[in-house]
Amino acid sequence: MRIASLLPAATEWVSFLDAADQLVGRSHQCDYPAAIDSLPVLTEATFGSDTDSAAIDAAVQEQVRQGLSLYEVRMDRLRAVAPDLVLTQDQCAVCATTLPQVEAALAEVLDTSVNVFSMQPRTLKEALTIPLQLGRQLNRTTVAMQRLAAREAHLRNVQQAMGIDPKGDAPGPQVLCIEWLEPLMVAGHWTADLVQQAGGTAVLTESGARSRYIDWDDVRSADPDVIAVMPCGFGLDETRRDLSYLTGRPGWSELSAVQAGRVALLDGNAYFNRPGPRLYRAIELLMAALHPHVFASAVAPDAGLDVAPVASWELTVLAPATDPASEPAPSV
Repeated sequence: MRIASLLPAATEWVSFLDAADQLVGRSHQCDYPAAIDSLPVLTEATFGSDTDSAAIDAAVQEQVRQGLSLYEVRMDRLRAVAPDLVLTQDQCAVCATTLPQVEAALAEVLDTSVNVFSMQPRTLKEALTIPLQLGRQLNRTTVAMQRLAAREAHLRNVQQAMGIDPKGDAPGPQVLCIEWLEPLMVAGHWTADLVQQAGGTAVLTESGARSRYIDWDDVRSADPDVIAVMPCGFGLDETRRDLSYLTGRPGWSELSAVQAGRVALLDGNAYFNRPGPRLYRAIELLMAALHPHVFASAVAPDAGLDVAPVASWELTVLAPATDPASEPAPSV
């Protein structure tokens, strides 16, 4: 089968199912695993995405105001790769090409019928059914079941070692997950589920709810125990660059999470914004942010758990400080 993936999470699931050799094209956003880098790039953004949070939001809003698409499909390249199956999404027009765009592109450039697989998960459970659905399309059902079972067993082992019961009634740390810095947005969809699996409770959102704009006064009223900063499409470098949009707000230094040094900067682009297999790693990173000392002891080499050490480019925790301009200090 010839697969064109126009969504990073879909590309990662194809690789998870040992079917990467069937990929013939990818989106401009697909960057993992590295083996797919040489594939033809079939999409491009129509707005500037190499600026800061406020400028990106302004550019997106202007495109929307003019009724223009945020992404384009490269028709010539799509025709050239001649896929049998195209992977896309119908969840967020800001994040990637959408199902209507893909269907219109296929109708224009391909004469034969092409199957389309569209992702639209709202919760962690729905995200983790995707490899089973995709596995049926690719004759990889057994692989999907075996690999998901292994990941689930591994997660349960880590949770047990840390004393985390995600279905228990014991209250965990109150966690605010920030998906955009200016304007301020709270992370929705599966994020609350990730927090729960890591032994915390998400605030200002709930499982399956859409990401949404929030007022700074809401943050100050909630006064969460932990603030997890995971901007959509940003790695840690971009997040650090724009952090003043958050730390410069009135009352920032008075928040409990800031006072206690429990503000975590996370690689949102790699782990949290994509409903792909690396959501399992996202849970581990949240565990490290919410329970740093317990996590460090639970995943020690003698614990027998196959958990990779947390790298500095995955997670940084701000040191306790009252100075908004203070530099972030790596915690791991």
